[in-house]
Amino acid sequence: MKRILLLTALVLCVAFAFEASAQKLSKKEKKEWKKRLKKAEPEDFKNLVEENKSLKGQVSSLQSELSGVDNKLADKDDQIAQYESQISELRSQLSEAKKAAAQPKPMDTGGRINDAVGVVFKVQIGAFAKKDLAKYDGQENFNQDTESGLNKFTLGIFRDYWEADTFKKYLREMGVKDAFIVSYKDGQRVNIKEVLEGVSKS
Repeated sequence: MKRILLLTALVLCVAFAFEASAQKLSKKEKKEWKKRLKKAEPEDFKNLVEENKSLKGQVSSLQSELSGVDNKLADKDDQIAQYESQISELRSQLSEAKKAAAQPKPMDTGGRINDAVGVVFKVQIGAFAKKDLAKYDGQENFNQDTESGLNKFTLGIFRDYWEADTFKKYLREMGVKDAFIVSYKDGQRVNIKEVLEGVSKS
């Protein structure tokens, strides 16, 4: 930055000097310069002309250099503007990602899981002797099992115990206070302790 200011000041000084020398002289000044010119040696005049030419060359070179610096500054300004635009876009994407991460994910209750194969977990919501919802059995996420004269109703099918546990808690918050997790292996109801022990050992 100091170099740019120095170049600008130098160009202005030389330009003012040329402008001052190019101004018309008064009669008194003309006489004075004529006297000096008569007294001047040819070598002095030649030196002045060459110095003038050299100074003009320097001014031209400095103006060219200054123009190059201006172009570089303009390029840097454009680059900075591009970076600022990219930063703004990245901030916007980050904000959207944070919003998406803050949204609660819909729970997958596992309706697409084949409960006849492997270990699955369901949430039992009740067992009744006189309630029979067999006509609804097989609906997605709903099942009825009959055992010892009781019709047992379950919701959800999960491979992961902790997903089933979260679903159970939601049901309890909704008022199904007796909801609890039951387990099945290859379509047969089994003791949940055995299943959990088998999972932890594997």
